[in-house]
Amino acid sequence: MKTFKLTLAMAAVAGFGLVLFCRAGDIPAAPEKNYRIWTEERPATPQVPPGFSPMQGFAPLVDDVKPAVVNIYTTTVTKGGKFYGRRPGRNDPFGGFFNDPFFERFFGGPNGFEVPPQKRNSLGSGVIINADGYVLTNNHVVAEATEIRVKLDTEKEYDAEVVGRDEKYDLALLKVKAEGLPIMKLGDSDDLKVGDWVVAIGNPFGLSHTVTAGIVSAKDRVIGAGPFDDFIQTDASINPGNSGGPLFTTDGLVVGINTAIHSGGQGIGFAVPVNMAKKFIRDVLTQGRVVHGWLGVGIQDVSKAIAKHLELDIPSGVLVSQVYPDSPAEKAGMKRGDVIVAFNGRKIERGSDLTRLVGTTSPGSDVRVKVIRDGSNRSIQVRIGDRGDGEKTARGQALPDGPVDEASGLGLEVTSITRKDAKRLGLRPGQGVLVGDVDRDGPAAETGIRPGDVIAEVNRVPVGSPREFTDALAGVRPSDSILMLLVRGPNYFYAVVKKP
Repeated sequence: MKTFKLTLAMAAVAGFGLVLFCRAGDIPAAPEKNYRIWTEERPATPQVPPGFSPMQGFAPLVDDVKPAVVNIYTTTVTKGGKFYGRRPGRNDPFGGFFNDPFFERFFGGPNGFEVPPQKRNSLGSGVIINADGYVLTNNHVVAEATEIRVKLDTEKEYDAEVVGRDEKYDLALLKVKAEGLPIMKLGDSDDLKVGDWVVAIGNPFGLSHTVTAGIVSAKDRVIGAGPFDDFIQTDASINPGNSGGPLFTTDGLVVGINTAIHSGGQGIGFAVPVNMAKKFIRDVLTQGRVVHGWLGVGIQDVSKAIAKHLELDIPSGVLVSQVYPDSPAEKAGMKRGDVIVAFNGRKIERGSDLTRLVGTTSPGSDVRVKVIRDGSNRSIQVRIGDRGDGEKTARGQALPDGPVDEASGLGLEVTSITRKDAKRLGLRPGQGVLVGDVDRDGPAAETGIRPGDVIAEVNRVPVGSPREFTDALAGVRPSDSILMLLVRGPNYFYAVVKKP
């Protein structure tokens, strides 16, 4: 069970929180005008009065930035339709109870009755980042909305349209028809340090322009909200309705967009780093869509058992379990079994580190990837591709059935893979064996091997038949562990099984 939920800050008008997940739609073309919507440098003149100190209060800071924070009100119209009541037959276990005239009227009888479209009102927050009316918020605040209104601190309201949005970043860019609006400048989230003061302004539970303050509790948090998790954790109070509002420093610079809360406790909130938002905005306004980098590898974290087999000093980095055909990784010479330990000078400790760094790298960029291969360090230059195009390459197919041969000792059975099966799987003929039955109390099941998996390697040695699989196991002593390369759907990954 996930312990996190979005603040959707879409609380109903009555004040109840609502969690919403949805798919990102098409992003309209970028506007022709080249808007300057952020600065890469700190302003020459501080936005807060000289001598400001958190110990003296946040009032001067709030007075300066509050006009740029907006409340967002959305209306979503759900589709209506015909609803049919149940008309049981002679075998009705309820003895014809539902045929009573009351239920005939309520459920509309055999012809059903029409349910009219329903309206749902929700709310959130946002921040103005351009004087000509660009507003940054969360994607989940406006997703599927049929009407969006933005309300300023002055109580003035505007209709808003979505310029671009992205589900992976959970960000959206809105536009209102206005000029000369107050703005907040975007800072540098990489400069944040744990313990720095931060302030949040938003619309929690409909309580307009509520101000809370706290510190940066942690950085680089992965909470399972998406492929590019890299949240700023803060103890500044965030509640339903705060989503999309700014998290900013005592210099008045936005460093995050408040996005999620911890469902199990108070004082734990999360914000999307503003540097991620900068890339999102740049992509939308220059290319008309959001682009994500793609390396073209299947990866997994390096466990202690895998690190021992690969003779690594510590279980760090990510193991390449698959290299997709015609991908940037394949063209650069990366191989299955490589352990990626650095990406463009940034240390890689787990899979989420690599996924985030690759995804936020612009396609066409040349990067250096440091890998460990067969105990030696290598540096590989890779030109990053477009994730949208690359994901089409990585689609897999269903696994086949076949006659079963036994493989003793591990609690599983394997079968040969026919040429037809290999073609369906995207494998070469004679590559791997298919897993049939798995003893739920055996070593294979404890490792997570399932019926339908394909075992492609045993201790780094390819196997193409049950006989080769059995021969590869013959040299393994009892209580020794076995490194297996498995194929499951489109994914390759390594697993370590201990021989009994």
